[in-house]
Amino acid sequence: MYGDPALPPDFVSLPHVNPDAPKGGRIVMGESGSFDSMNPFILRGRAPAAVSSLTVETLMGRSYDEPFTLYGLLAESITTDAARTYAEFTLREAARFSDGAPVTVEDVRWSFETLGTLGNPRYHTAWNKIDRAEITGPRSIRFTFNTEDRELPLILGLRPILQKAQWEGKAFDASTLEAPIGSGPYVVDRFETGRYVSFRRNPDWWGKDLPFNRGQHNFDEVRTDYFGDGGVVFEAFKGGLITTWRETSPAKWASSYGWPEVTNGTIVKSEIPHQRPSGIEGFVMNTRRALFADWRVREAMILAFNFELANQTINGGAYPRIPSYFGNSPLGFTPGTPATGRVLELLEPFRDSLLPGALDGYTVPTGDGSVANRRNIRAATALLAQAGYTVEAGQLKDPAGTPVSFEILLVNGASDMISAADIYVESLKRLGITARVTTVDNAQYIERTNTYAFDMTHYIRSLSLSPGNEQTLYWGAAGVTQPGTRNWMGMDSPAAEAMIDTMLNAPDPETFAAATQALDRVLTTGRYVIPMWYSDVSRLAHRKELKFPARPPLYGDWIGFQPEVWWYEQ
Repeated sequence: MYGDPALPPDFVSLPHVNPDAPKGGRIVMGESGSFDSMNPFILRGRAPAAVSSLTVETLMGRSYDEPFTLYGLLAESITTDAARTYAEFTLREAARFSDGAPVTVEDVRWSFETLGTLGNPRYHTAWNKIDRAEITGPRSIRFTFNTEDRELPLILGLRPILQKAQWEGKAFDASTLEAPIGSGPYVVDRFETGRYVSFRRNPDWWGKDLPFNRGQHNFDEVRTDYFGDGGVVFEAFKGGLITTWRETSPAKWASSYGWPEVTNGTIVKSEIPHQRPSGIEGFVMNTRRALFADWRVREAMILAFNFELANQTINGGAYPRIPSYFGNSPLGFTPGTPATGRVLELLEPFRDSLLPGALDGYTVPTGDGSVANRRNIRAATALLAQAGYTVEAGQLKDPAGTPVSFEILLVNGASDMISAADIYVESLKRLGITARVTTVDNAQYIERTNTYAFDMTHYIRSLSLSPGNEQTLYWGAAGVTQPGTRNWMGMDSPAAEAMIDTMLNAPDPETFAAATQALDRVLTTGRYVIPMWYSDVSRLAHRKELKFPARPPLYGDWIGFQPEVWWYEQ
């Protein structure tokens, strides 16, 4: 994105892998929920995520030791101009799909157009920025853009490439149990809907000798088993049915790992630091609902959430609270401080529409740690009164005199979130609000969140050190009405969209960082999400035969790169 790639043209492997990792063995992972489709690229159905990451490739691949740097994968080269008005990719002559058919530029053009029109909405934005797609040679294709967007060549480099011939005469946007034919290191070997899916390493994979792939994709089998909820997955790990488990509760990490296989070393507990932004996780408020349209009500909802009590009850108080969307990174703003310099300059044109705290400083409210949380409840009550809400006989009523109640939608098995919601429901009673927790299965949850049919729900968005076009999908105004975006809160902020545009067209790292910090201020002071906790250490328990490289990459931790860079060794 800026400057030159760190690796020379003749690099032998990526720096965050073990280039001599042995091949063989298997890894078995567990997930709560189910699946009913094998097409992860459309809105309909729920497909295993690994179908995309293990069986399908992209034109370029990311080096997780460098934010915003890609290297050739299916493409042997990329050409663009200084203004990045186009991107031309030349395919590697050896690139093949798993059935032996060559990967062609026609497959590339068809994939881009099909995903951009019939695929998940996350693919549409980039396709709409392409003015024309021209095949310029036997293995080359050029995309000319109609919009200024310096990140677009990288976005296109990460688009999945599918086989056009497989889908002739078929509806691409219909849910199907036919696995896509990809060019990646694995193929779908066998599966049982909703129970398990097994991927087999393709011994004839065309890309196995590329320097980019050296040390990656080492297991002969990668399998995912599906269970009713997270607690059952953990019990399956204890029982030896799966071989790796990510622990999100530090309290459980300290107290629930005393069985013999842990004490005798058969199971290894690994704590792995990372430098990722905190992202945002918590309860999101749907501003399409009248109740949450007023920022004062949203701030009152944040004040009423007893974070300190929930954190102590669920995590033993071990986690810090998320300070902002890009917290724990240089892309986040410093809570409580006013905007200055380039950040202030970028936000100044939107001064009149920004919410309190965006320019002069904002900090997520903290409680006193007591069950009553009186100070925050008093502050919340005052804000609700300012917004025209009144309390009659212990019941909060909106300005029209209607009692205030709402639903917190959660997925079955989300035990920590259900516990946090139960604590929250009790806190809301102190404001005279009636809230109820509703749990549904995965299919219903996806349907309701895709159509924004909820009042409040669990929301998590992992953010990176290289934010770009996906930010429009997360926070863009089109998501207010367009189904299937990540804008679950329904925000419509010209300031946020302007900051995203500045990010995408920043000529240097300094402008990019300033635009992201400004966006962080707009998002956080929008008060759309009741923020919970994050961890700068990832905790993973796994069979001792499962190994990972000694040094994690700059971009993240080794949990995020399982199974790609892990290997099996007796």
